[in-house]
Amino acid sequence: MRMVFECVECGGHYLPPEGMVYPDGPASPVWCSPCQTSKRTAGLREDPLLARLALATARAALARRAAEAAEPAAVGRADVRPSRPPLSRRARSGPGGLRGRLG
Repeated sequence: MRMVFECVECGGHYLPPEGMVYPDGPASPVWCSPCQTSKRTAGLREDPLLARLALATARAALARRAAEAAEPAAVGRADVRPSRPPLSRRARSGPGGLRGRLG
């Protein structure tokens, strides 16, 4: 699973590369690629505190999604198939009345 960020400038969600590096430089946890390009052109830099907060939030969301995905797998291991209904007295009488008697 990869981290998903929300752009502070435009509010859009974006998925940066896993290494947080674009071909033209590092990926920003604060701005999406178009906003980052426009901010860099304007000479603005991202706030380091805001960048750390965005990374921490994305990592926490990633850990929460991973925990939610692992939880149903552990619960799903229990055998939840319904059991066979018990045999009635009538079904037990006669030939072949006992299930599993082959052997």
